Amino acid sequence: MAKTREIYVCSACGAESLTWRGQCPSCHAWNTLTSRMQAKSQPSAVLTSEKAVALSEVCEETAEPYTSGIEALDRVLGHGLVPGGAFLIGGEPGIGKSTLLLQIAGNVARMGKCVLYASGEEALPQIRARARRLEVLFPSLMAISTHNTEDILSSLATLEPSLLIVDSVQTVGSPAADGQPGNVTQIRQVTQELMEACRKSATTLILVGHVTKDGVLAGPRLLEHMVDTVISLEGDRRQLFRLLRVFKNRFGPNEELLVLRMASQGLSVIDDPSTFFLQARDPKLSGTAVVMAVDGQRPLAVEVQALVSRSFLNIPRRTALGFDVNRLHLLLAVLEKRLKLNFSQVDIYAKVGGGMRLAEPGLDLALVAAVLSSYYDFPLPEKGIFWGEVDLNGQIRPVQAHDIRLVQARRLGFTPCLYPQTESGDGLAALSDLSTALFHR
Repeated sequence: MAKTREIYVCSACGAESLTWRGQCPSCHAWNTLTSRMQAKSQPSAVLTSEKAVALSEVCEETAEPYTSGIEALDRVLGHGLVPGGAFLIGGEPGIGKSTLLLQIAGNVARMGKCVLYASGEEALPQIRARARRLEVLFPSLMAISTHNTEDILSSLATLEPSLLIVDSVQTVGSPAADGQPGNVTQIRQVTQELMEACRKSATTLILVGHVTKDGVLAGPRLLEHMVDTVISLEGDRRQLFRLLRVFKNRFGPNEELLVLRMASQGLSVIDDPSTFFLQARDPKLSGTAVVMAVDGQRPLAVEVQALVSRSFLNIPRRTALGFDVNRLHLLLAVLEKRLKLNFSQVDIYAKVGGGMRLAEPGLDLALVAAVLSSYYDFPLPEKGIFWGEVDLNGQIRPVQAHDIRLVQARRLGFTPCLYPQTESGDGLAALSDLSTALFHR
């Protein structure tokens, strides 16, 4: 019998260690190393036949990408679906991953191409019911419900589809790896087998991945390095819109954003999402400001709300939704120091409207304006818009994509536009300028 040895595998990143440690030496996560028996590798006498060649002699002929049937999605992906390419899409349960992929499968099948939809989570009648609702029941759309990669690879060899969708990679196991489906070893083995088979047959591979409670893709980080494109579908299941973000893309631009709307017929693209998050906004109320945010390369006008009310607690409350609460604490400290305000007897609540989440520094100026508006109970200009970073000295600093924000704000008719001071001298230099311009005329 082959000799075995005990190794320790990190459940977070998949790194292997010969000895147990409290902290993974690769990703530095604590208490993630688990024991596993591994067969000792024997030296191989077979040498590879691959040889190094000059790059100038390498043929660049590749298969032409084909459309997903959603023009906006093709744009954010670069050129559409690339034959032999591997795409990974993640998102919370119920966010709409299966719905979106079944729409793409139906669009590709409508063009006469063969599509194989492999599901390890749903039975075939459930998949058919969703396909009937989405009106994508086409003869070339094939489906299989299995937990074994051998079944998928067998169907792949028989059908030779143009597109293979695996929903999800955590529910499929390979006999060539130890453990149950979903562990680090299984995910890595399943992904490798499917990618190798799809590259040989020039089949586009789309993998669905689960996410953890922190919103990151479950499984080893190696999975993100193996695939060509990583996509995230985000949003609140109680809201009608979804955000599709492209974090990694070997075929096109990174950090792209697509806004989708959930309807009975599936997900539809919002062509101009610039003011989508301002619906039903009442600008006559105090405590609301509009920020021209940039997510990826797309400018979005988003409402920021703040409520400053008298506190009956020993320690006043500070609550933030849609952004980091530490940013709110920092900005309130700056306001107290630089504008001589006293927030010790008030509760302050702030949120980003529409269920959006923002992490860019351009949010600072709009958040400060909303807090001051609620504090003085004085509404801001009806068509005013803000962007800029506030530093610890109370200065307003420029942010990236200033020209894009300004052009979009003027196109949408916002005025006045309050932003950091530019080389020409216009704009705001400090918080005192903002307070004077809005509340001390």
